[in-house]
Amino acid sequence: MSTTRAVDADFAEIIAPFEREIFAHCYRMMGSVHDAEDLAQETMLRAWRGYARFAGASSVRTWIHKIATNTCLSALESRQRRPLPTGLGAPSTAPDAPLVEQDILWLEPAPDGALGHDDPGDVAESRESVRLAFVAALQLLPPRQRAVLILRDVLAWRAAEVAEATGQSVAAVNSLLQRAREKVAQAAPTREDALEPHSAAERELLARYVDGFERYDIAGLVELFTADAVWEMPPFEGWYSGPENIGELIATQCPATGPGDMLLVPTRANGQPAYGLYMRGEDGRHHPFHLHVVECSGGGVRHVAAFFDTSLFETFGLPPVVDAPTA
Repeated sequence: MSTTRAVDADFAEIIAPFEREIFAHCYRMMGSVHDAEDLAQETMLRAWRGYARFAGASSVRTWIHKIATNTCLSALESRQRRPLPTGLGAPSTAPDAPLVEQDILWLEPAPDGALGHDDPGDVAESRESVRLAFVAALQLLPPRQRAVLILRDVLAWRAAEVAEATGQSVAAVNSLLQRAREKVAQAAPTREDALEPHSAAERELLARYVDGFERYDIAGLVELFTADAVWEMPPFEGWYSGPENIGELIATQCPATGPGDMLLVPTRANGQPAYGLYMRGEDGRHHPFHLHVVECSGGGVRHVAAFFDTSLFETFGLPPVVDAPTA
């Protein structure tokens, strides 16, 4: 084997365990599955080019995350932040009013498998680091605050390591971290009463949620939402708070008219339950309508982000069309 081939084989073997971790890091930084894929590939290319000069002064994990961080920071110089509607202003007060679409780059959900969180045994801290509300809160931060918070609080780097990776002083890192923590705490509060993922209580609640949509039972759905529940649905700028408002929104804005019009296919996104919602078409088959990411907390459904970007169905490996089950 030539020296070049030996280096390539050595590099591939060393880097392989970190590939999904680097994708997750880029996703937290960018808020986009597609941007994360591109920048994770760019990170690996930069790492491969610099592998011969890697002196081993730090671990491979630290070295590759440093490259990924700076790759993302460079990309963010020319890109807008990706919010959810809840990051744009106050909730809408008229669920029956015409929906207003905003032509901006929105936060995208990410499949659990791509994030490395497809194992039900994943620790809670790992799931929390990709939770949709947390990633959305990160997008409200300036890029360097975002990077510092992720490196310190998600990856548990020392302040000196973060300073070296981002080209700042330790004092500057600590200042950025304090401001970032305050903003994230306001935007993404902790979930002390969250239902345990995959627990019997969560499974029962989600079964009722799916049944409510598939039977078009608005009253039954309203009962499932917590008093402080939030519903948002990019690319529409409005968002809605409270079970009654959410129920009226579904009743007045959803094109379904009765049982059987909607089918929900389960998946998982950002460490949370998610569903591809399919709407029955004129051909009698069900076609992609929007992707739900659901947060269960407080004994009910506390937050739903319904993404109307149907290209996400392919990203999540969901079928392009679904036939109604036969009796």
